[in-house]
Amino acid sequence: MRGLFVTVEGGEGSGKSTLIDRLYAHLTLEKGASVIKTFEPGGTPFGQLVRELLLEKHDVQMAGKAELLLFLADRAHHVETLIKPALEKDMVVLCDRFTDSSLAYQGGARQIAKIDPKIEEVCLFATGGLIPDITFYLDIPPEEGLARIKRGKDRLEKEHLSFHQRVRENYLLLAKKHPQRIVVLDARKTTDEVYREALEKLEATCHAI
Repeated sequence: MRGLFVTVEGGEGSGKSTLIDRLYAHLTLEKGASVIKTFEPGGTPFGQLVRELLLEKHDVQMAGKAELLLFLADRAHHVETLIKPALEKDMVVLCDRFTDSSLAYQGGARQIAKIDPKIEEVCLFATGGLIPDITFYLDIPPEEGLARIKRGKDRLEKEHLSFHQRVRENYLLLAKKHPQRIVVLDARKTTDEVYREALEKLEATCHAI
């Protein structure tokens, strides 16, 4: 396999980690691929520091633009020091969240703007123009996703339901805008069903590039 960049997106409790773990096992054990499994924010030592500030410092007040730029600082470092080098070595990179998260959460739900082209431009600057080969968006009504997790673990999970509803709306807008890249999966299905659908799409993408 050549280098492949796969991202998994979704709201809280959508099952991103479960899907990534199963894809990782399939690619490494059955396909013999060299795979890196990572996440945002926090996929590097620098990113862990940013993650703590963004998600764990509940007493820190943060403006929407400041939050966005912190996520992008983490992503810029993540791409430059981990993702890009892995892809250059023809590895597969499985990443839990990437640019679409920033557009859905900070670029939309925070009401900075509704998928503002200027925000997309800044996001591309942060990644050096890197775009995933395929993105799986796990779609689930926010009230169902939040019911799956223990509420209040981080700043974003503690947001009101209306915030998470706006996140979902923006993800669906992104999926309509980028139908060739973003695959919408119904996260209300069983984990086996979601995995099989994702694997089918992933294998088709591998053959196409």
